[in-house]
Amino acid sequence: NPADSTAQNIKFDGVQAFENYPINPKIPFGQNHLSFTYAAIDLATTNKIKYSYRLLGLDEKWSIPLTRTIADYRNLPNGKFIFQVRAVGENGEWSKSFDYEFTILPPWWKTWWAYLGYFFGFAGIMIGFAFWRATSLREKNKLLEQKVTLRTKELESKTSDLESSLYELKSTQSQLIQSEKMASLGELTAGIAHEIQNPLNFVNNFSEVSNELIKEMKEEFKKGDVEEGFAIANDIEQNLEKISHHGKRAADIVKGMLQHSSSGSGKKEPTDINKLADEYLRLAYHGLRAKDKSFNATMKTDFDESIGNINIIPQDIGRVILNLITNAFYVVNEKQKSGIENYEPTVEVNTKKQDNKVFISVQDNGNGIPQKILDKIFQPFFTTKPTGQGTGLGLSLSYDIVKAHGGELRVETKEGEGSTFNIQIPTN
Repeated sequence: NPADSTAQNIKFDGVQAFENYPINPKIPFGQNHLSFTYAAIDLATTNKIKYSYRLLGLDEKWSIPLTRTIADYRNLPNGKFIFQVRAVGENGEWSKSFDYEFTILPPWWKTWWAYLGYFFGFAGIMIGFAFWRATSLREKNKLLEQKVTLRTKELESKTSDLESSLYELKSTQSQLIQSEKMASLGELTAGIAHEIQNPLNFVNNFSEVSNELIKEMKEEFKKGDVEEGFAIANDIEQNLEKISHHGKRAADIVKGMLQHSSSGSGKKEPTDINKLADEYLRLAYHGLRAKDKSFNATMKTDFDESIGNINIIPQDIGRVILNLITNAFYVVNEKQKSGIENYEPTVEVNTKKQDNKVFISVQDNGNGIPQKILDKIFQPFFTTKPTGQGTGLGLSLSYDIVKAHGGELRVETKEGEGSTFNIQIPTN
């Protein structure tokens, strides 16, 4: 019996005939102070009988033999328990243990639906913040671009103020570079929202199925069909494993978003370049799809599985890959809008290991890059995009990041047919 309550809200499967005790009670968490009273029948030596007990799920060993006929447990945690008690008389032979199974239900804040609520709340806050941050950064980029343009014109006409103006220009450029880094988080936001929806759907579906299975299991136990009940319990266990797996998947997506938004330690670490490229390809695609539902493109990959992990700064190389893929989707989308018949927008990402180098290529079948501007594309502030849609720092920043890794960033293009950006990084 619960020792500090009136035993309210306790559910059980039935009542044992003759002994008149409830079978497999489910006890609310607030009534987790339990006392067990027991007695063995021996008319000749009743006062010499000793008892030993333990609570499976809490105790590993039997208690020392005592003549006391009550066992008291306070503040039991939630879970399933089996109370066992046995007796020994003058002959020194222990009786077969009496086993009594019961369950302490978890408090509301430890239930699966509570954890699901925590997860949804956190995911909603993170996605909402990312959308807000991306919008704010775009507006800031636009204002900074206007400021740079105005300052450049003033420098052309006021050569006497060249030194002070250049100082301000460098300061503004530094702000733009940081804004470009942070704005890439906004490009990922919609893709992350799409990616995180899949594991959340799995969590919801398996939770609903598990709830139905619990009801079926109770019915089977009521019927006395223990074997079927345990079979259903195994199904529930598998569902919970799947809920845990997809919950961790969603957590990994959020973790990746946080890593992308942070400045990082600047230290190289072993990284799966294939996984990194594939993740950013999908996130960039879904990010553009969220902004323009009419956009669609074919994605192709060819990854060299022999590469393994290479030492890079994952946040920096991730920004390079994301920038190149986003640009590729932009050019194929622009070509599709031009109304070319039977045109299929396609972006392909490949990796290859050769000698002591790893090659990463991002290829599109857009309109290509005109030869007259090919030498300018890696220059800071140079962009062919309309005002407000680009800072002109993406390729410049990518070029510097690859150089800092001891590698090279090159482009091959053919007007009217597309472009291929090649990243080359040494493995040692």
